[in-house]
Amino acid sequence: MPADDHVHSEWSWDTAVGSMTATCARAIELGLPSVAFTEHADFEPLHVPDGVHLPDEWQHLIADGVLTPPPLDVLRYLACVQECRERFPGLRILSGVELSEPHWHRESTDGLLGVGRFDRILASVHSGVVYDGSARTEIGVLFTQQSPANIVRDYLAELLRMVEGYPDFQVLAHIDYPVRYWPENGPSFDPSDFEAEYRAVLVALAAAGKVLEVNTRVPLHIEVVRWWREEGGESITFASDAHRPEDLARGFASAVDVAEAAGFRPGRDPWDLWHRA
Repeated sequence: MPADDHVHSEWSWDTAVGSMTATCARAIELGLPSVAFTEHADFEPLHVPDGVHLPDEWQHLIADGVLTPPPLDVLRYLACVQECRERFPGLRILSGVELSEPHWHRESTDGLLGVGRFDRILASVHSGVVYDGSARTEIGVLFTQQSPANIVRDYLAELLRMVEGYPDFQVLAHIDYPVRYWPENGPSFDPSDFEAEYRAVLVALAAAGKVLEVNTRVPLHIEVVRWWREEGGESITFASDAHRPEDLARGFASAVDVAEAAGFRPGRDPWDLWHRA
């Protein structure tokens, strides 16, 4: 079982049921060698269109149709990490952060990273632009407004801009994020329809010496992992993106099979990155 390098706890604003302590206990139960708590750092206010209902626990963050994510309390979060390290000495516990659209918010991101030390720095894109270009909207909400193919192409284009424009991260999170919202009542998602766009991101990622995340919230298609190796990608991490303790390492057995079939192997230590064979 590889390390789970993308996990959220109560310190991420979008989970009301997260628990760092319970997640650590679950990691030991599963026999995980390591877990990285990569909490959300979101700086982009998000437009909430009329008729879109978000979870009740998010309602206090919405005013005048705009959801403003609260800041990550870095110091209290890091104190919690240290408490868990002392409580679970047999588990390797990494601090971390998931930076959303850091290339849009360089000053805010620099300020956050200057507050404390993070073992894992993930970069991701969660939002896009509505048709008239007037406001940012979460990718899942966009599926009510735009064609799925356009959303994926726009998303991958924004990922490319982020990889090329923001150097201060280690791991690219969920390269296939829009697939979580792909409509069920139509053709199934086929990554080959977007091969050129995927490869452009992977080429830039490899040139920058970054790591690709194999996220299991929706199983990452083996073709994307193969393209990563073909384009010079050296390393991968595994990520459940769990927001609840019970979701830790979910889907890892299948993800390990995909990684091995695509030509990646474990590192020297159980918690290491996996590298190309």
